[in-house]
Amino acid sequence: MNLFELVGMAMRTILSKPMRTLLTMLGVIIGVASVVTLVSIGQGTTAQIEKQYEKLGTNLLIVNLLGNGRATQLDYDQLMELEILPEIDSMAPTVTKGNSNVKYERTKEAFNLVGTNDRFFWIMKTELDSGRILSPGDNEFRNPVAVLGSEVATTLFGNIDPVGQDVNIDGVVFTVIGKLKPKGSSMGGVNIDSSVLVPLESARRTFRLGSIRTTYIEAPDVKDLAAAQNTVSQFLTYQFKSSNGFRIQNQDELMNARKEASSSLTNQLISVALISLLVGGIGIMNIMLVTVSERTREIGIRKSIGAQRRHILMQFLTEATVISGLGGLLGLLLGIGVSLAWPHFNPKQPTELSLSFGLYAFLFSVLVGVIFGLYPANKASRLKPIDALRFD
Repeated sequence: MNLFELVGMAMRTILSKPMRTLLTMLGVIIGVASVVTLVSIGQGTTAQIEKQYEKLGTNLLIVNLLGNGRATQLDYDQLMELEILPEIDSMAPTVTKGNSNVKYERTKEAFNLVGTNDRFFWIMKTELDSGRILSPGDNEFRNPVAVLGSEVATTLFGNIDPVGQDVNIDGVVFTVIGKLKPKGSSMGGVNIDSSVLVPLESARRTFRLGSIRTTYIEAPDVKDLAAAQNTVSQFLTYQFKSSNGFRIQNQDELMNARKEASSSLTNQLISVALISLLVGGIGIMNIMLVTVSERTREIGIRKSIGAQRRHILMQFLTEATVISGLGGLLGLLLGIGVSLAWPHFNPKQPTELSLSFGLYAFLFSVLVGVIFGLYPANKASRLKPIDALRFD
């Protein structure tokens, strides 16, 4: 009996009880569909991360201070003096205050407050939608002015241009001087779209935010990045008398960290999906055992007219493999459909299909059918013809 005959016989048996077959395949369908969908979401997230970091360039450093107290404080003027060095192009020290209550008329919402200087907008490659960005004078004279991220402006003002309007930030009135276009990325813990940006000194004095904790540094070119990182490290080590009070990250390190976190989460979810495939395999084995019990007389008749043990073994093993293979194929199609539809329901989460992972998931589902079909097939092949024919 050749392979085509075995597959044809298996298909006739499967189609004779379509509902039972579909329920048997359900675990395999869900498992394969989950793997395909999760991998596409994970790869879409990775591609999104790479795209976001490309927008910011590869010549960026982020300095975070780790300690507290005067021994780990930085002076704004001291930091800005580093801009005279050839390996450093721009510096943007920042202070942040999360969940600040920002109010306009009767609309009030919590957003991030970021105190910084004019260089921050250049380093972050932001684009103005209207108005202007912060100026050196705003920081020097501690002007109560603010630039709104796109999400903040939309929440408070809708389609109205906010420039010239006054907003209340934790009880203090600031005049809006600019609105930014959507950036669509987060960098170093700052989501610009959902932030209100004010002069650094205004934020520190008005809201008592204390010392500078994070500084963004841009080198003139990617080839200057190592020199800039070394210079900043030496400066901070000299200031703090230790190299333990700060952490310097470059663009590649930040991107790789986010990729690893995304990949780790995706792998964990894929492991759960593969477990559902194994559960589906157990379901196939159970149904095949029931099938062997139901078709005991058929097995006895076939053996009595000359069918050998290997023929019976291959018949039931092929049937289990076809069930799992069809389930894998349906799961693959379902996973592709969900992956393509996902961005329409969640525009912020792109997907990127991986046909290779889809193929691996399908082949794994076929392997599951082979493994879990072996025991029922072996049991059927070991039945003695005389005992099988007596079975009622």
